[in-house]
Amino acid sequence: MVTAQRCAAQLLSGDLAASAEEVAGRLLVIQAQDPRGARLAVRARSAGLSASDVDDALTERRSLVVSWLNRGTLHLVRAEDYWWLHPLTTPQLRTGNSRRLEQEGVPGQDAARAVASIGAALASGPLTRPQLRERVAAAGVRTQGQAMVHILALATIEGLIVRGPVVGRDQAFALVRDWLGAPPPAMSREAALGELARRYLAGHAPAADHDLARWAGIGLREARLGLARCCAVQRTDGLAELPANPRRATAALPPPRLLGAFDPLLLGWVSRDPIVGPHRLIVTVNGLFRPFALVGGRAVATWTFSGGSVALEPFAALDSQTAAALDTDAADVTRFLGY
Repeated sequence: MVTAQRCAAQLLSGDLAASAEEVAGRLLVIQAQDPRGARLAVRARSAGLSASDVDDALTERRSLVVSWLNRGTLHLVRAEDYWWLHPLTTPQLRTGNSRRLEQEGVPGQDAARAVASIGAALASGPLTRPQLRERVAAAGVRTQGQAMVHILALATIEGLIVRGPVVGRDQAFALVRDWLGAPPPAMSREAALGELARRYLAGHAPAADHDLARWAGIGLREARLGLARCCAVQRTDGLAELPANPRRATAALPPPRLLGAFDPLLLGWVSRDPIVGPHRLIVTVNGLFRPFALVGGRAVATWTFSGGSVALEPFAALDSQTAAALDTDAADVTRFLGY
């Protein structure tokens, strides 16, 4: 029952979303270091959209952006939610970012000069990472190895830049002030924690306080404060949900569906065992979350996409009805991606 309720909260069962913004609004953030995976997360939770609809939201409507947020990882988020989520989840990333820059041979003074050069370069409009790398190198700052990644992360943590428009196969960076305009009135940290908990439960309930803390990259005390602030209801099984949750009584497991890399269904709770069971290699030793097939609320296969088609690798033989349903969903993956 818990898995069915979580799938319903995740928009994997019941009414599907009508826009990429609606999916992002329900989930709050969608892990996005794998751009295709983020787009496939939208596909699995919506009807009739294509990857180009996500690109339009990023490029034309500016209603979605990608930024380093929760846990210091790139996430797709609604522009309106960026404003309060960024100051809530990024200050705690500074120490780790500074350490990594030092390890990459970029001391504090050089890092500050790199960020200034990025700000100056983007004043003329969005630029891709290779273009920004040239500007930073011209400022005399090391960009080799992982240095440039952590420089861009620093500029993001400081609230200077976001990933905005899609340019070919890349996504350009833009100045926050230029791309998103003037910020709304600031939200207090306590109010932001309440909003974080409320939105987390909307897309992940039922869940525990430590699930929220891990997912958001905040302390357990702050997670509990947020849950109290949003008036979360504690269930008899120790999990929390929002008051008067209409999905609780009607939740059903989703139909067979192909989920992409880093799908939110594997990232929202401390334990992913209810979904992956013994098939732990869905998450590789180097931290990659592989695309997988969900049937009856459990992972039954991994899959790859190459040459415009899906190749399924089942963990065990699939019955004909399940195989047919996954073939139908594979055709929709191909359609969604524009092949």
